[in-house]
Amino acid sequence: MSPPAPAFRGNKSALPSKPCAACGRPMSWRRRWARTWSEVKYCSDACRRAKAARA
Repeated sequence: MSPPAPAFRGNKSALPSKPCAACGRPMSWRRRWARTWSEVKYCSDACRRAKAARA
C-alpha cells in the first residue's frame, strides 16, 4: 500500500489500514509511520509488550 496523497483533508476512511498483530484491531496509517508503514505490526506499545510476553 502506498501512503495517502499529500492533499489529505481529514477523510480518515480514505487512509490505508491493517490489523494489529497482537489484538487484531484495525490501525489506520499515521503520518509518523509514513517511512516504516510496511514494518509497523502493532497498534500501540501495550500491544507490543503483550505480544512479547505471550511468545
